[in-house]
Amino acid sequence: MEQYAMPIANLIEQLSKLPGIGRKTAQRLAFFILEMDDLEAEKLSQSILNAKEKIRLCSICCDLTDVDPCNMCQDTRRDKSIICVVEGPKDVIAMEKSREYKGDYHVLHGVISPMDNVGPNDIRVKELLARLSDGQVKEVILATNPTVEGEATALYLSKLIKPLGIKVTRIAHGIPVGGDLEYFDEVTLSKAIENRREL
Repeated sequence: MEQYAMPIANLIEQLSKLPGIGRKTAQRLAFFILEMDDLEAEKLSQSILNAKEKIRLCSICCDLTDVDPCNMCQDTRRDKSIICVVEGPKDVIAMEKSREYKGDYHVLHGVISPMDNVGPNDIRVKELLARLSDGQVKEVILATNPTVEGEATALYLSKLIKPLGIKVTRIAHGIPVGGDLEYFDEVTLSKAIENRREL
């Protein structure tokens, strides 16, 4: 068993709690941090503290922000009649990279997952419904991931939103551009067939 001084062991332990960081990577990161000059190590720790202190949820879309409302919600050039519903803040960034979507967003911060004891009240569903009450929104795009939980969440939201007279759409799933059919599993192929469109 490794024998580290307690401060190093604690640093490794904390780093290993980060997603995707195993014990070996945590050790490498810990020793890298210890080899940093004091100023750089202080900048790293200060940036973590600043992010924890200043980042909060936008009161409108529930995305992470340091100003409220967030810059996207304040942007008058965005189409306020469309809301794209995503699972998390990283999904907003992914959608924005496409440069195709020009509407607003709503971040759920999770999906409905009974196996993990996550229900509708544990994600930002109430906030979404509140945004739909003013009659300005004409379409809600459900862009949850094509997992069992993502599909269940999309179905649940669809059942809540459709009675409001708002168009509900789902992003397409299937074969990515440039992909070879032979390399995809049955579920991906069946989704591609299901989401086919006329040319």
